[in-house]
Amino acid sequence: MSNLAKSIRIGTMVSATKGEAAKRIGQIADLGFESFEPFFWQTTNGQDLAELGKRCQEAIGDRDITISTLGMFGNPLEETDLDLQTLQGWKDCIDNAHHFGATCVAGFTGRVRNRPLTDSLPRYRKVWRELAQRAADRGVKIAFENCAMDGNWATGDWNIAHNPDAWELIFNETPDDHIGLEWEPCHQMVYLIDPLPQIRKWAHKIFHVHGKDATIRWDVIREHGIFGKEKFVFMRTPGFGDSNWTDIISELRLAGWSGSVDIEGWHDPVYRDALEMTGQVHALNYLKTCRGGDFVTDPA
Repeated sequence: MSNLAKSIRIGTMVSATKGEAAKRIGQIADLGFESFEPFFWQTTNGQDLAELGKRCQEAIGDRDITISTLGMFGNPLEETDLDLQTLQGWKDCIDNAHHFGATCVAGFTGRVRNRPLTDSLPRYRKVWRELAQRAADRGVKIAFENCAMDGNWATGDWNIAHNPDAWELIFNETPDDHIGLEWEPCHQMVYLIDPLPQIRKWAHKIFHVHGKDATIRWDVIREHGIFGKEKFVFMRTPGFGDSNWTDIISELRLAGWSGSVDIEGWHDPVYRDALEMTGQVHALNYLKTCRGGDFVTDPA
């Protein structure tokens, strides 16, 4: 890439579940986003992903914008109808990633519901070794988001890849070089884990980064603790949280990392609903400044 600043691109996620991904890309492509992550929530709803990928590429046109990663979020380890749709969605995303120009598919590992985390490992091994081979055959990477989805080590129903100790376990089960993480600092901060040292240790396994931050309310923790009635942490859009993204991006660069940081919105307690895109454009400008490079002006 001739522009070294853009070896790390700043983009955003766009929902693809209801067939509106290409339309949404067309609506916001000129705001300055450099990449998009189309994502599905539990099901693709039977969409023709080859055709959807073509429409997404047409919406981008000749702009310098990439799609590096598709998202497929759900629980592919269990066998309700919706879980099986998620599993099929993973297969379809892996098979059709190239139609989007993507080289990575990201999402949750899934989990055996309401059981300790380690009880999921046999099912994880069966499902993900098969999907890993499918991805390897097509030159696609698999990245697990580090989100607990309100689970913990003892119980949960979505994802086991939310904790560094769990990463050690799952990567022992699937030691393939093309199996890694869709990482973000927020999901570590909500468990009071310092995210920066993780980059130094795990950068070789970070395939995609979500732009999402957190604000830890230490005054609440000191008075009420972390299991009380008061919310002790807020998920935030980058630029409004506690993380210094200059440090995060610097650590990624020091590790030789390149790829996309795609903003995950819809969580900020302030910049949401009518203010959603105001917050996202602020995050876009902020992250570009942290990275180094050009930025855009809030169209509002």
